[in-house]
Formats: sequence, C-alpha cells, structure tokens
Amino acid sequence: MPETTARKSLHGLSEIYRFFRENTRPIYFVSPTPYNLLGIDDWVSNFRYVCYFDVFDGAHDRIFVPPHAGPREFETFESVNTYLLGHKDVIEHIGAEEDALVLFVMFDEETERLAGDLGLTVALPPRELRERIDSKIETTRLGDSAGVASAPNIMGSFESYDALRVAAARSGLGENLVVQLPYGDSGRTTYFIANRNDWDQHAKSLADHDVKVMKNIRHLPGTVEAVATRHGTIVGPVQVDLTGFEDLTPYKGGWCGNDCSPISFGERNQERIRDMARKLGNRLYDEGYRGVFCMDYLIDLDGDCVYLGEINPRISGASPLTNLITSQYGGLPLFLFHLLEFMDVDWECDLDAVQARWRDFDRWSQLIIKQTTDEVEVITQAPPSGLWRMNDEGDIHYIRLATDWHNVTGSDEAFYLRVYGVNEYRYPGADMGVLLVRDRMQTADRQLVPKAAQWAHAIVSKFAGVPVAPHIAQPEELLYAKWM
Repeated sequence: MPETTARKSLHGLSEIYRFFRENTRPIYFVSPTPYNLLGIDDWVSNFRYVCYFDVFDGAHDRIFVPPHAGPREFETFESVNTYLLGHKDVIEHIGAEEDALVLFVMFDEETERLAGDLGLTVALPPRELRERIDSKIETTRLGDSAGVASAPNIMGSFESYDALRVAAARSGLGENLVVQLPYGDSGRTTYFIANRNDWDQHAKSLADHDVKVMKNIRHLPGTVEAVATRHGTIVGPVQVDLTGFEDLTPYKGGWCGNDCSPISFGERNQERIRDMARKLGNRLYDEGYRGVFCMDYLIDLDGDCVYLGEINPRISGASPLTNLITSQYGGLPLFLFHLLEFMDVDWECDLDAVQARWRDFDRWSQLIIKQTTDEVEVITQAPPSGLWRMNDEGDIHYIRLATDWHNVTGSDEAFYLRVYGVNEYRYPGADMGVLLVRDRMQTADRQLVPKAAQWAHAIVSKFAGVPVAPHIAQPEELLYAKWM
C-alpha cells in the first residue's frame, strides 16, 4: 500500500475544511474544459484550471486559456493535455512554482514527462496501474477477487463465430451475446453478436483478440463515484446513465448524461451498489491504487442481481454531479478526499457519518449535448455559459453569467457550460455543451422527459454558423464523448 509521511494531522470535517481553505500549495487541473472539476476552486485555495476551450469567455479568474492561432485537431484526449503543457504561455503561467500538484482526466507518457519538466507532481495513481485497471478483462478479475460479480461471462480469444458459439453455449450464456475488447469506450469497442452475420461484420476487430463475452441481459445502467483512501473507500451518490437519446447524441448507445435522484430504483439496490463500490475500492487500494474512481453497474431487470459493469480509474463524467451533491448536501465535495491522499497530511473522520449526509438530496441531472445533425460549419454565434431559464412555451433566455452551477434554483432554470465557441468547428458528434438541471431528465422506464429534449433543442438553436469552404480540411470525428 502507498505510504504517507504526515506533516500535520486533521481530525473531522471542520479541520479538513479549514486545511483546504488555507491551502498554499498550487494545484492545477489541466483539461480541455474545467467541466469535470468545476467548483472545486470554491473549496480549495490555490486550485486553478488550465484549459484549451475558453468556456467562460475570460470571465472565470481561476481559468487560464493560452492563445491559439485557430482551431486545431487532436487525436486523443491526452494529446490536448500534452499540447497545453508544452505551450509557451502555459509554461510561463505555471512558472517555477515549487511543490505544485497537477490533475488530469487522461494523460499519457508524454503528458507525464512534460509535467515532470515543469516540476509538477501528478496527483493521481501511476499511469501504468491506471492503464491495467482500465482493461475490462482486468476489471472483471479484480471484481471477482473482491466478491463483486460481473454479468455471466467468459474471457478468451476466438478464431471464428463457431468457436465463440461453442464456448458461450458451454458456459450457458445463450446466443445473444455482448463482446467487448479490453480497452476503449463502450460505445466503440462493444459488439452485440446474435448471429453469424453480426460476427462477420465485426470479425476483423474480434477474431483472435482477447475479449470479454457476456450474456446480453436486459438491464438498467448507471455509475457511482468513490474514493479509495487509507481509511477505507468513501462512496458518493448513485447515478443512472442517460444513453443513446437521439435528441442529445447521434451515437446509438452513446453516453449523454446522468440522472441522480435519491429515489432511483429503490434504497435496497442503492445500498447494494454502494457496498459493491466499497469492496471494489478496498481491493483497488490493495493493488496500490488510491484516489477517485468510477464504478459502472448493471441492474438486471429480469432478475434480482446487480452486476459490475466496468471501472473508470480516473476523474470522470460523473464527477460534476458527485461533487455538486456531496458539497451542497453533505458539507464537503467527495473529491477533497482524493486530494487528501496526495498531500502531506494525515487525516481521519467518521466516513459513515459523512456518507449518510449524502443520501438526502434533491433531483439533479446533467445532459451532454452533441450535434445530432450532419452540418459541418464554422461557428459564428454561440450561446454563453451561465444561467438560463425556460418559459411555459419551451423558449429559453439567458439570465446572467455564472461560473458556479450551484446557483440553479428551480426546475425552470439550468446551468449551461459551452464547449465549442465562435470560430470553432461544429460537426456531427461535436460537443455543444453540458446542461445541469435541478430535476430528473428521464422517467423510471428510461424515457427522456419532454423538457430535456426542449432544453437540448433550445440551446442548439442559439448557435449559428457558415459552411466550411470546400478547400479547407473538415475536422474528423475522432473521439467518443470527446471532451467529457
């Protein structure tokens, strides 16, 4: 297990809160947008953002956006962070600050090297460990060893459809199968195989590769964020995924937000999910992993089972709702327990009491809005980030600039965080922004509520653009859930 050299000792939430309010150690979050950790700067002094997109048009005094000559294309999330750390204005902005920490959603070897060159300490588990845990095959093995079951499955490589069928039949998985490659977003590396034609269509990707083969169950998907700490695993509020809604995303089965309500699918299932996350986090800590992770779960709608889906060993798209709810209703955002694991401080508090405070909250949802139409344009007009209000006819108007999404007060209001702005490209699948609403955005039977579609269409209607000139290379769609 990781060891900590304590410089001071904190007892209880009040002392932890004071420690962060008085923090003098620079902490940077480097990411395309501040989305994942927006609001942490309200709790942690000296917490700053270095971003590619100027989502607040310069109005947020903790966000530094270096100048760009024009829109750029990036092949990966990691490449954006590498670009930022290598930018001369970012290097000058960070300067030679001693003992500074840096956080990423995603980073690779080059990002890590540049951080070291700037004297930054990465306040995340080792990259090699994160990459190993990120494998869906390794996730299944770790879950099994922690007593956290996945949906009925087998793992191996299969040279043909016949070989796959024989192995699946032997394990009682049936004919309707879900086949996953070890790495990649589930929307791109998950294949539904019910017959030979399905296999033939994807054979190049699947034949003779290590895969996880699961029984295709009718399920409710969701996620929960947790932090593996020296005192045990602390678990945030349980969220339900929004996936594949055509008003929000062009990707069938693609993630397009989360719904968080204390009454979702019953307290018994919520407690089972929290217990799974605790067991999994404690097992990860034994592997040397500490800090925040996201556990995806599957509730079997035809049985009385909750299964492990996958582990995202990182800050994730679930982080914004998690930190909003835990800070607004429980006195301290969950992510502060991650930071405690990477700062020279010993601490203790009643984790059960803390988590109990996070179970009584209102209904919140976030919608990830992508362009669902085929136009490729240069944006000439874009709606500003901040607070918006919808009237009874479904029309929306801008209330005011806001950089804090805690300010949403009713179900007729929403906080909008823009991604692409003026002079950026918009194209099929482009992230048009994030909408935070103080209400549920899907029904119990997983249908998008009418107001959610109204919000999405109303926001997108505030954009305007001109077609890309024929001689200019058009941006390619490179990432699934690109900057989230």
